[in-house]
Amino acid sequence: MPVEIIGMIGVKPEGADGAAVHVIGGAVDTEWLRAFAQAHEKADFDRVLVGYTSTSAEGFAVTGYAAAHTERLSYLIAHRPGFVAPTLTARAAATLDHVTNGRVALHIITGGSDAEQTRDGDWLDHDTRYRRTDEYLTVLRRMWTAPEPFDHEGEFYRFARAFSEVKPLRPGGIPLYFGGASGAAAGVAAKHCDVYAVWGEPLAAVKQRIADIHEQAAAFGRRPRISVSLRPIIAPTEAEAWERARRILARVVETRPSVVGEGPGIRPQAVGARRLVEFSREAEVHDKRLWTPIAGAMGGAGNTTALVGTPEQVAESLLDYYDIGCTTLLIRGFDPLNDALDYGRELIPLVRAEVARRDRATVVRA
Repeated sequence: MPVEIIGMIGVKPEGADGAAVHVIGGAVDTEWLRAFAQAHEKADFDRVLVGYTSTSAEGFAVTGYAAAHTERLSYLIAHRPGFVAPTLTARAAATLDHVTNGRVALHIITGGSDAEQTRDGDWLDHDTRYRRTDEYLTVLRRMWTAPEPFDHEGEFYRFARAFSEVKPLRPGGIPLYFGGASGAAAGVAAKHCDVYAVWGEPLAAVKQRIADIHEQAAAFGRRPRISVSLRPIIAPTEAEAWERARRILARVVETRPSVVGEGPGIRPQAVGARRLVEFSREAEVHDKRLWTPIAGAMGGAGNTTALVGTPEQVAESLLDYYDIGCTTLLIRGFDPLNDALDYGRELIPLVRAEVARRDRATVVRA
């Protein structure tokens, strides 16, 4: 099965010290954004994530600009339901789908932090937010597929003769990726998502999460693909890679912001972040080379579990995730622009070549 490789772009220069945890936020630097997107296209990424926070640049506009300066690269727009009506989101996304010639998907992030939500005026509790997301995605899909106006009256939304004259290019609508590790999140993901996204946990834990989401999705006649997010730290030799990893950790600890709900000794509110912190306490290294101290230092924030080694070693570890069912690999570095280019030269070709070899072998055996 083909592998999808996703990176992540931001709107301003990050990682001058090679230890950037977050790549979104800050003022918009269009020259940087253009160069960042083009670097990912040059490096043979399939798609890039455009992130979301309650204080960062708006992702649809960021995507529109970046897409206008690339030809092949696709975009995964992080989107938080609840702040814009699903009818408007459906039309906006379908419009952007046409403008970019089908190069957009949405990454649904309901929100695991009450503090983050209230910045945008959302005071609903965690499980209620997921009920709202369920209804939101139901309306969203219907807007993309309904041949005529429809009425809707639910717990959170009420519409009369809702309709979109612009439909996505794909008959089933724009692909929906979904992030969230709680039980409430998994239930909604199983019902709606095309791709279920997990953070870089140990292989056994990821394998169990895949089994769980597929079991729940089967009740809806669905089988979502799986994405795993990791931070490769590569160097020509293994010793150099570990030396680089330790330098990054020292810099992250030195510059770590004082954020309520994040940091060492703090129990994060988001279930996915709590899981990463727990794995960091269990062991510094899981499996062959899944390195957890940065995740522990950041309180699980920022998708910060890393794979450390030579390009060949890290490619082997990425393929271990592919072998258990993760056919989408979301990789980004702590020196975001330079790492993306390095991945394109050193890492991505190895992964793609091995996946292609396995696919050929499968065809021959069949």
